Amino acid sequence: MKILKTQTLRGPNYWSIRRQKLIQMRLDLEDVADKPSNLIPGFYEGLVNTLPSLVEHFCSRDHRGGFLERVKEGTYMGHIIEHIALELQELAGMPVGFGRTRETSTDGVYNVVFEYVYEEAGRYAGRAAVRLCNSIIKTSSYPPEELAQDIADLNDLRASSALGPSTETIIKEAETRSIPWMMLSARSMVQLGYGVNQRRIQATLSDNSGILGVELACDKEGTKTTLRDGGIPVPKGTVIFYSDELADAIEDLGGYPIVIKPLDGNHGRGITIDINNREEAEDAYDLAAAASKTRSVIVEKYYKGNDHRVLVINGKLIAVSERIPAHVTGDGQSTVEDLIEQTNQDPNRGDGHDNVLTRISVDRTSLSVLKRQGYEMDSIPKEGEVVYLKATANLSTGGIAIDRTDDIHPKNIWIAERTAKIIGLDIAGIDIVTPDITKPLEEVDGVIVEVNAAPGFRMHVAPSQGLPRNVAAPVLDMLYPDNHPTRIPILAVTGTNGKTTTTRLLAHLYRQTGKVVGYTSTDGIYLGEYMVEKGDNTGPLSAGVILRDPTVEVAVLECARGGMLRSGLAFDSCDVGVVLNVAEDHLGLGDIDTIEQMAKVKGIIAEAVNPEGYAVLNADDPLVAQMAKGVKGKVAYFSMAQNNPIIIDHLRRDGIAAIYENGYLSIFEGEWTLRIEKAENIPVTMKGMAPFMIANALAASLAAFVNGVDIELIRQGVRTFNPGADQTPGRMNLFDLKDFSVLVDYAHNPAGYEAVGAFVKNWKGDRLGVIGGPGDRRDEDLMLLGKIASQTFDHIIVKEDEDKRGRDNGEVADLIVKGILAQNPEASYDVIIDEISAIETGLEKVKKDGLVVIFPESVSRVISMIEKHKI
Repeated sequence: MKILKTQTLRGPNYWSIRRQKLIQMRLDLEDVADKPSNLIPGFYEGLVNTLPSLVEHFCSRDHRGGFLERVKEGTYMGHIIEHIALELQELAGMPVGFGRTRETSTDGVYNVVFEYVYEEAGRYAGRAAVRLCNSIIKTSSYPPEELAQDIADLNDLRASSALGPSTETIIKEAETRSIPWMMLSARSMVQLGYGVNQRRIQATLSDNSGILGVELACDKEGTKTTLRDGGIPVPKGTVIFYSDELADAIEDLGGYPIVIKPLDGNHGRGITIDINNREEAEDAYDLAAAASKTRSVIVEKYYKGNDHRVLVINGKLIAVSERIPAHVTGDGQSTVEDLIEQTNQDPNRGDGHDNVLTRISVDRTSLSVLKRQGYEMDSIPKEGEVVYLKATANLSTGGIAIDRTDDIHPKNIWIAERTAKIIGLDIAGIDIVTPDITKPLEEVDGVIVEVNAAPGFRMHVAPSQGLPRNVAAPVLDMLYPDNHPTRIPILAVTGTNGKTTTTRLLAHLYRQTGKVVGYTSTDGIYLGEYMVEKGDNTGPLSAGVILRDPTVEVAVLECARGGMLRSGLAFDSCDVGVVLNVAEDHLGLGDIDTIEQMAKVKGIIAEAVNPEGYAVLNADDPLVAQMAKGVKGKVAYFSMAQNNPIIIDHLRRDGIAAIYENGYLSIFEGEWTLRIEKAENIPVTMKGMAPFMIANALAASLAAFVNGVDIELIRQGVRTFNPGADQTPGRMNLFDLKDFSVLVDYAHNPAGYEAVGAFVKNWKGDRLGVIGGPGDRRDEDLMLLGKIASQTFDHIIVKEDEDKRGRDNGEVADLIVKGILAQNPEASYDVIIDEISAIETGLEKVKKDGLVVIFPESVSRVISMIEKHKI
């Protein structure tokens, strides 16, 4: 059994619209594993012995142990891999539950899909599940040490992949508000929202955080000076740069006790408090200087009291936490070292920030703190005696937090809020040392010792004692005040044919509103009138470029089959989802073998429409019309026939539709009719002679209308959209040369050929076709291209693409010719394999006033050739 391919699905996808983080493995079971599990000796017993926790899996049966029942009765290995991959992640603390396994058209090959929390961990779990099953198949067991290593590795991947606790807190709150988010590729930044409505955070720094405030907060002495000038109580102290300045600094403060800390440190590193003699001071200086990037050290008066972190967001106090340094409590029997080990066994403690509390580690500072209390690591404290292990109360060094939000005195609230404004921070962590937070600072000799930019949220969200505080909510209230929108309109377009033209026309219609439109298509990524990147950009990565751009006000995204199958969609939902048609193209690729399966792929767009949005569906295509059943939002139809029964019923129910009637493109809403324009006056319809272009214009007009674009702007847009090579290269580009005309279209499947043929058959004159087809299509599809061409053209030149896509040279042409002759044994045709030579021959051979139709591999190359013929 081996993995053939692994890919990651994000966003709505072929397997699930709601589950948007999936791993898909293409798995070859090979001969040994390609049989039901009950026929593999010792497999059931080996699996139960290795992973007894699988008893918790219900599977398709509504009771505990249902999955193991199926293994015992006999199920295929792909299904078992799915469940093991989920269970391994669960054992490593990653809750997952969704999975699917399906056979492919290739014997013994399965698609196995399962949910993940962190992508790298999910991929590892899939590989480990295959290793485990292979081992049980061969030996009826899986070594316990290997399982333990797998889980340890998954734990490591979870820890390394996880967002920081503060970032995760904000993202969870964003998800509860349906605010989309994405990781950016630099500096661990997270984008909230889309396009022009995006905001960015980096931990608890936001794009509201001014650089002056952040820089000032990082300058501890500058912060203290600024606050002192504002009348805020701060410790007396000075900055020294050399050890021989230490004695004078202590004398200036009036002697001991003192605090020594690095000028530019963080997380409590290098800080020593309550220093009472010269030896301690010199050791503390060395420690602080080593932790300072500039070797600059602050010497301050020591103020007795408890350490409090006050969180101020957007000028308002949100939470207060009393922080207690890492410590152990004696039991009269255990050494300090034993007590630390026992404390670290608390399941709430983890490494770094991956749990509510952090494990206590012993370093030079810990030994110094112990020594000053009269202890060493092998000392045995008395029962109930508290032994401190750190000088500072940071959670990151093993401290604990107690919520004091409801206890702080009103005047201290006022001081904290003033402090944040004086320093200039939108999100500030203010450290206050005071013996009693319930009393004004000046009454109890309390001081503000530090102001922190990017303060941690963990102590407030998950305090060791007291009430958890939702500190992420005020962050999002600040970033998005007064229900400011977080999204931009997303209009997604899919179908077998017509996607690019419809996408470009829809973007053009929306540009009439004056908004900045970003769109993706098979020829590039565009922002407004400018191309960002050339090439086929119809997948989620290209859509992400649009959604990340801070200037984009509207996104129009062409979504092709390949990208949806490989990676899903770039967005969690769309406002308008347009499905143009479903035809027999790309069948046999990506395990999509039937047109019904292809319809399910295209239907992802309709199902991804949000509840307030619209699915715009082709009522003339039964497979598309059926997609209405899966739409969570509203449905609007377009049709070339006013008497279409679906349209009649839809309008009877006061629905919205766009219909081609009496030569007009019109929008019907209940009993109202809004005529857009005569088809012959709309350039994209080729003077009304291209029915499929009329359908594309109907779809685009309807999509714009249901998303709020004024009908007058739609009229203006359809009149001014020119389907030339500049706006829609390779989409019904008609060139009038001196003695004949040339039509260039990128049609490459039977439905596309038929659509172009509907226009060509109206041509009064000689009709010559230069045709070909992609090599990765089925034999019957290529033969069908020949049959359609035989019905459309007076003479045919068969050529091939340079990219054979796995075919032998001449193989595609032979199949097309076979189709031509099957339709018409007397057909006039030539075979010229080279595309350039074939086109040149066609341009030379066409009769006066005739039409040359070219279906090229390279649109830009053909257009350049035609431009030369104009000269």
